[in-house]
Amino acid sequence: MKHLNVIDKVLIELEHSLRTCHVKPSALARTYPAQDKDFAEMDEPETRLVAGLMRVNNAGEVAAQGLYRGQAANAKNKSLQKDMLLAADEENEHLNWCQTRLEELNAGRSLLDPFWYWGSFLLGSSAAAAGDKWSLGFVEETEKQVGAHLEEHLQKLPEQDIRSKSILLQMKTDELKHAQNAHKAGAAPLPSFIQKTMKLVSKVMTVSAYRI
Repeated sequence: MKHLNVIDKVLIELEHSLRTCHVKPSALARTYPAQDKDFAEMDEPETRLVAGLMRVNNAGEVAAQGLYRGQAANAKNKSLQKDMLLAADEENEHLNWCQTRLEELNAGRSLLDPFWYWGSFLLGSSAAAAGDKWSLGFVEETEKQVGAHLEEHLQKLPEQDIRSKSILLQMKTDELKHAQNAHKAGAAPLPSFIQKTMKLVSKVMTVSAYRI
């Protein structure tokens, strides 16, 4: 990467965004969490609910890709840059799982995925420009909010939908681990107004991605 010029780096990010927003990533090391779970009988309203929730979760993982890539692009510490790119790779598993579940429900992903990706990329890049401790703080707070968001979805899922629950439970475990890792690495607590702004942006994404 150090031998690439600015145009090369921009083209790489454009390609990554297109793949993230339009191509289902390959499964990585771990198996699909719902692989051994039975398909549940659900009526049409329940199926629409689950599809909407999984579409929101997929949009959140698209945003996570943009966030981590944006932070890596502006990271001042090369080790942190490497960690951010690794985290983005790990989040590809979640994208694969969400999209596999959407396929099982005969549902599509959010049409606004490119917007979530590039909006998060800009946020991540800005956080990294402020300094590594603030970049890590942004990761910690983001992952904490995602964990709470996943718990809310777990409560909303139909009781019999074990397949979706198994996916979200594993995602929640992974996201909280990312938050803990960021804290251990020296994350700075974010000011309350930034935390509230992040929650507001998350709410807008949730409402929009559920419908579109």
